[in-house]
Amino acid sequence: MAHYFKPFPKIDYDIKKNGQSTALTNITLRFKVQEALLSQSAIYYDYRVQEQDRPDIVAELYYQDSTLDWLILIVNDIIDPQFEWPLDQFSFDKFIRTKYGSISEARGTVHHYEKILNAQSVLADGTVIPERTVNIDQTTYNSLVGDTLEGEEGFVSIRKEVTAYDYEENLNDERRNIKILDEVFVPQILSAVRGVFA
Repeated sequence: MAHYFKPFPKIDYDIKKNGQSTALTNITLRFKVQEALLSQSAIYYDYRVQEQDRPDIVAELYYQDSTLDWLILIVNDIIDPQFEWPLDQFSFDKFIRTKYGSISEARGTVHHYEKILNAQSVLADGTVIPERTVNIDQTTYNSLVGDTLEGEEGFVSIRKEVTAYDYEENLNDERRNIKILDEVFVPQILSAVRGVFA
Protein backbone atom coordinates (compact mmCIF):
# COMPACT_ATOMS: atom_id res chain seq x y z
CA MET A 1 0.00 0.00 0.00
CA ALA A 2 2.99 2.31 0.44
CA HIS A 3 3.20 2.59 -3.34
CA TYR A 4 -0.28 4.12 -3.43
CA PHE A 5 0.92 7.30 -1.74
CA LYS A 6 3.85 7.83 -4.12
CA PRO A 7 2.00 10.25 -6.47
CA PHE A 8 0.33 12.18 -3.63
CA PRO A 9 1.47 15.82 -3.33
CA LYS A 10 3.45 17.07 -0.36
CA ILE A 11 2.20 19.82 1.93
CA ASP A 12 4.09 21.87 4.50
CA TYR A 13 2.76 21.33 8.00
CA ASP A 14 3.92 22.57 11.39
CA ILE A 15 3.62 19.32 13.38
CA LYS A 16 5.23 20.57 16.60
CA LYS A 17 3.57 24.00 16.40
CA ASN A 18 6.99 25.62 16.71
CA GLY A 19 6.98 27.61 13.47
CA GLN A 20 9.05 25.03 11.55
CA SER A 21 7.21 23.25 8.75
CA THR A 22 7.83 19.71 7.61
CA ALA A 23 6.95 18.37 4.16
CA LEU A 24 4.30 15.65 4.59
CA THR A 25 2.34 13.52 2.15
CA ASN A 26 -1.20 14.85 1.82
CA ILE A 27 -3.11 11.65 2.52
CA THR A 28 -6.42 13.52 2.76
CA LEU A 29 -6.75 13.40 -1.03
CA ARG A 30 -8.69 10.45 -2.38
CA PHE A 31 -8.89 8.73 -5.71
CA LYS A 32 -11.78 6.48 -6.65
CA VAL A 33 -11.42 3.90 -9.39
CA GLN A 34 -15.09 4.30 -10.22
CA GLU A 35 -14.53 7.93 -11.24
CA ALA A 36 -11.85 6.90 -13.71
CA LEU A 37 -14.08 4.27 -15.29
CA LEU A 38 -17.49 5.96 -15.27
CA SER A 39 -17.53 6.34 -19.06
CA GLN A 40 -16.76 2.65 -19.65
CA SER A 41 -18.03 -0.64 -18.37
CA ALA A 42 -14.92 -1.99 -16.70
CA ILE A 43 -14.39 -5.72 -16.41
CA TYR A 44 -13.82 -7.21 -12.99
CA TYR A 45 -12.96 -10.77 -12.09
CA ASP A 46 -13.97 -12.56 -8.92
CA TYR A 47 -11.08 -13.75 -6.79
CA ARG A 48 -11.07 -15.66 -3.51
CA VAL A 49 -8.18 -14.60 -1.28
CA GLN A 50 -6.16 -17.63 -0.22
CA GLU A 51 -4.65 -18.26 3.21
CA GLN A 52 -1.28 -16.55 2.64
CA ASP A 53 -2.34 -13.96 0.04
CA ARG A 54 -1.49 -10.32 0.58
CA PRO A 55 -2.50 -7.44 -1.72
CA ASP A 56 1.02 -7.29 -3.21
CA ILE A 57 0.95 -11.04 -3.96
CA VAL A 58 -2.41 -10.72 -5.72
CA ALA A 59 -1.15 -7.67 -7.68
CA GLU A 60 1.94 -9.62 -8.76
CA LEU A 61 -0.24 -12.57 -9.78
CA TYR A 62 -2.67 -10.52 -11.88
CA TYR A 63 -0.65 -7.49 -13.01
CA GLN A 64 2.91 -8.83 -12.74
CA ASP A 65 3.60 -5.76 -10.57
CA SER A 66 3.47 -6.03 -6.79
CA THR A 67 3.56 -2.23 -6.45
CA LEU A 68 -0.05 -2.17 -7.70
CA ASP A 69 -1.19 -3.58 -4.37
CA TRP A 70 -3.00 -0.28 -3.76
CA LEU A 71 -5.14 -0.89 -6.87
CA ILE A 72 -6.35 -4.22 -5.45
CA LEU A 73 -7.33 -2.39 -2.24
CA ILE A 74 -8.94 0.63 -3.92
CA VAL A 75 -11.06 -1.50 -6.27
CA ASN A 76 -12.45 -3.32 -3.22
CA ASP A 77 -12.99 -0.14 -1.14
CA ILE A 78 -10.43 -1.31 1.42
CA ILE A 79 -9.10 1.68 3.33
CA ASP A 80 -7.38 -0.14 6.21
CA PRO A 81 -5.84 -3.41 5.00
CA GLN A 82 -4.83 -4.37 8.52
CA PHE A 83 -8.49 -4.78 9.50
CA GLU A 84 -10.33 -5.09 6.18
CA TRP A 85 -8.12 -7.66 4.40
CA PRO A 86 -8.94 -11.28 5.37
CA LEU A 87 -6.77 -12.68 8.13
CA ASP A 88 -4.86 -15.94 7.83
CA GLN A 89 -5.69 -18.58 10.46
CA PHE A 90 -2.82 -17.65 12.80
CA SER A 91 -3.71 -13.93 12.71
CA PHE A 92 -7.40 -14.73 13.04
CA ASP A 93 -6.81 -16.85 16.15
CA LYS A 94 -4.65 -14.07 17.62
CA PHE A 95 -7.41 -11.53 16.90
CA ILE A 96 -10.00 -13.78 18.59
CA ARG A 97 -7.82 -14.22 21.69
CA THR A 98 -7.21 -10.46 21.88
CA LYS A 99 -10.88 -9.54 21.47
CA TYR A 100 -12.55 -12.33 23.48
CA GLY A 101 -9.81 -13.57 25.81
CA SER A 102 -9.59 -17.06 24.34
CA ILE A 103 -10.87 -19.12 21.44
CA SER A 104 -12.97 -21.27 23.80
CA GLU A 105 -14.53 -18.10 25.28
CA ALA A 106 -15.45 -16.88 21.77
CA ARG A 107 -16.93 -20.29 20.92
CA GLY A 108 -18.95 -20.24 24.16
CA THR A 109 -20.30 -16.68 23.79
CA VAL A 110 -23.55 -16.13 21.90
CA HIS A 111 -23.14 -13.17 19.56
CA HIS A 112 -26.74 -13.18 18.30
CA TYR A 113 -29.70 -15.40 17.47
CA GLU A 114 -31.14 -16.12 14.03
CA LYS A 115 -34.36 -17.51 12.61
CA ILE A 116 -33.82 -19.57 9.46
CA LEU A 117 -36.30 -18.47 6.79
CA ASN A 118 -35.08 -20.86 4.10
CA ALA A 119 -32.61 -23.72 4.52
CA GLN A 120 -29.74 -24.04 2.03
CA SER A 121 -30.73 -26.02 -1.04
CA VAL A 122 -29.19 -27.18 -4.29
CA LEU A 123 -31.03 -26.96 -7.61
CA ALA A 124 -30.91 -29.75 -10.19
CA ASP A 125 -28.22 -27.86 -12.15
CA GLY A 126 -25.98 -27.69 -9.07
CA THR A 127 -26.75 -24.05 -8.21
CA VAL A 128 -26.56 -23.56 -4.44
CA ILE A 129 -29.31 -21.43 -2.93
CA PRO A 130 -27.85 -20.12 0.33
CA GLU A 131 -29.58 -20.24 3.66
CA ARG A 132 -31.64 -17.13 4.40
CA THR A 133 -31.86 -15.90 7.98
CA VAL A 134 -33.03 -12.93 10.01
CA ASN A 135 -31.64 -11.77 13.37
CA ILE A 136 -34.01 -12.21 16.32
CA ASP A 137 -33.91 -11.50 20.04
CA GLN A 138 -33.49 -14.17 22.72
CA THR A 139 -37.19 -14.19 23.65
CA THR A 140 -38.19 -14.94 20.06
CA TYR A 141 -35.41 -17.54 19.85
CA ASN A 142 -36.74 -19.29 22.95
CA SER A 143 -40.30 -19.29 21.57
CA LEU A 144 -39.18 -21.24 18.48
CA VAL A 145 -38.27 -24.43 20.36
CA GLY A 146 -39.24 -27.46 18.30
CA ASP A 147 -40.11 -25.51 15.11
CA THR A 148 -38.51 -27.07 12.02
CA LEU A 149 -38.34 -26.70 8.26
CA GLU A 150 -37.29 -29.09 5.54
CA GLY A 151 -33.72 -28.80 4.26
CA GLU A 152 -31.24 -30.86 2.23
CA GLU A 153 -30.62 -33.22 5.11
CA GLY A 154 -34.19 -33.59 6.34
CA PHE A 155 -35.89 -31.39 8.91
CA VAL A 156 -33.80 -28.76 10.70
CA SER A 157 -34.53 -26.34 13.49
CA ILE A 158 -35.57 -22.88 12.34
CA ARG A 159 -33.58 -21.24 15.13
CA LYS A 160 -29.85 -20.88 15.48
CA GLU A 161 -27.35 -19.48 17.99
CA VAL A 162 -24.41 -17.74 16.36
CA THR A 163 -21.33 -17.72 18.55
CA ALA A 164 -18.87 -14.84 18.61
CA TYR A 165 -16.29 -17.12 16.99
CA ASP A 166 -18.65 -18.10 14.14
CA TYR A 167 -19.70 -14.48 13.64
CA GLU A 168 -16.08 -13.28 13.33
CA GLU A 169 -15.16 -16.26 11.15
CA ASN A 170 -18.05 -15.52 8.76
CA LEU A 171 -17.00 -11.85 8.51
CA ASN A 172 -13.42 -12.87 7.77
CA ASP A 173 -14.60 -15.40 5.20
CA GLU A 174 -16.77 -12.81 3.43
CA ARG A 175 -13.69 -10.59 3.07
CA ARG A 176 -12.03 -13.32 1.01
CA ASN A 177 -14.29 -12.58 -1.97
CA ILE A 178 -12.76 -9.64 -3.82
CA LYS A 179 -12.82 -8.15 -7.30
CA ILE A 180 -9.82 -7.78 -9.59
CA LEU A 181 -9.89 -5.09 -12.25
CA ASP A 182 -8.99 -6.39 -15.72
CA GLU A 183 -5.38 -5.51 -16.54
CA VAL A 184 -6.52 -3.75 -19.74
CA PHE A 185 -7.79 -0.87 -17.57
CA VAL A 186 -4.63 -0.46 -15.48
CA PRO A 187 -2.93 2.09 -17.80
CA GLN A 188 -6.10 4.20 -17.74
CA ILE A 189 -6.19 4.09 -13.93
CA LEU A 190 -2.51 5.04 -13.64
CA SER A 191 -3.06 7.94 -16.04
CA ALA A 192 -6.08 9.12 -14.05
CA VAL A 193 -4.11 8.92 -10.78
CA ARG A 194 -1.33 11.04 -12.27
CA GLY A 195 -3.95 13.54 -13.45
CA VAL A 196 -5.62 13.81 -10.04
CA PHE A 197 -2.39 14.29 -8.14
CA ALA A 198 -0.53 16.42 -10.69
